[in-house]
Amino acid sequence: MEIDISLMINILVSVGVSILGISFFPIRKIISKLSKGRIRQKWNLLSILILLFLLGYIGYNLIYWENYSENFNILVSTIFFISSILILILGSITFQTASELNQIFNLRRDNIIDPLIGIYNRRHFDFQLSEEIKRANRYNLPISMLLLDIDYFKKINDTYGHYIGDLVLKNLGHLLLKNVRETDIIARYGGEEIAVIAPHTPIFSALVLAERLRQVIEKSIILPANEHENRQAVTLTVSIGVAALGQKIIDTQTLIQKTDQALYQAKQEGRNRVVLFKDNSA
Repeated sequence: MEIDISLMINILVSVGVSILGISFFPIRKIISKLSKGRIRQKWNLLSILILLFLLGYIGYNLIYWENYSENFNILVSTIFFISSILILILGSITFQTASELNQIFNLRRDNIIDPLIGIYNRRHFDFQLSEEIKRANRYNLPISMLLLDIDYFKKINDTYGHYIGDLVLKNLGHLLLKNVRETDIIARYGGEEIAVIAPHTPIFSALVLAERLRQVIEKSIILPANEHENRQAVTLTVSIGVAALGQKIIDTQTLIQKTDQALYQAKQEGRNRVVLFKDNSA
């Protein structure tokens, strides 16, 4: 009977050690996908605690490897074994849950991000603008909108092809993301037009932002030269229309319409400029 008990517990110990070792894999996968920060530190601490638990498990059973006749030792070994299974299940479920949440996040991101430029799409822009205007009207907050259009973009497509045109749009999107403020919402409005929602921003601050973006774009090389493709460096200028909530602009449709009118005026006046829709009653 003694031999049977020892054999049974030795099997439990061996299987339990293996399970604890396997449990490290999902936990390490989770840690590898986390950016540096407090959450990653906590997962690292958890993995260290599991390692200590594993070492204690192994150490305890090495001490009593030949002496498992006592019921207490049987109970402890069984508890260790069950704990190893729980740790494995916890790690596996956590990893699967994190993977599914990541898929949900990516799916949601795909639904609101323009795949070419990497900024918000028109659908998300319409939703966000409506929400921001509701908030601005409710709490009497300022809100402005910018509408950018690339000057003579058709010439780029005609000269270099649509592939280069797409690269130009993509690089412009990245440039704008680096230069708008954290509170600003930037989206592809349509074609080569890009909209910026500037919450909590009065019109004079929106004009400063628009002019800064115009200058940054004008001074930047959007696409470097390529001798193999016989292509010179591509630079851009943009025309920008600006409007803000006021006595004559109180809803989403009107704000878009007046910003578009200001953009049209900027193009009519020679392009590469910022034009404000003047609401004389504001």
